Amino acid sequence: MRFSSDRLAVVEGDITLMAVEAIVNAANESLLGGGGVDGAIHRVAGAQLLEACRKIGGCPTGEARITPGFNLPAKWVIHTVGPVWRGGGAGEAQLLQSCYRNSMALAAENRIKSLAFPAISCGVYGYPVDQAAHIAVQTVRESLAAFPAIESVKLVCFGKIIFDAYQTAYSQ
Repeated sequence: MRFSSDRLAVVEGDITLMAVEAIVNAANESLLGGGGVDGAIHRVAGAQLLEACRKIGGCPTGEARITPGFNLPAKWVIHTVGPVWRGGGAGEAQLLQSCYRNSMALAAENRIKSLAFPAISCGVYGYPVDQAAHIAVQTVRESLAAFPAIESVKLVCFGKIIFDAYQTAYSQ
């Protein structure tokens, strides 16, 4: 399934298979791989991604870093670290917004015209999916206005529950 405007689409699928210039990795602060989407991206990209991430030396929550995509269809991987959900009073919303904004800014800085995001922080970090979807859609829309050279963004949802939440947020 797919819902889209000219530059923003919500799709259900596997981010490691997306035909875009860059995919965004929902990484941990070490950037050295983990579970969920992070583990999947590292497995498909291969050992070279781990070596490239080691050289970066980590990434604070809310910020973003870039590496080549190696064995992925995407040329680049933008790594961002989402917040762990702590009940909503620890600045989680602002940190999640920063993940999307900083990833979009890094894409624009590197002249990337198409990118795909996963549902950042919605896995083991426990962010409520409905709230995360609203933040993702709103922040990417704002960032598309700020970075007109970015031609397309896909919000890639792994599974129906996340897709339904993102579809609802997209429609608002």
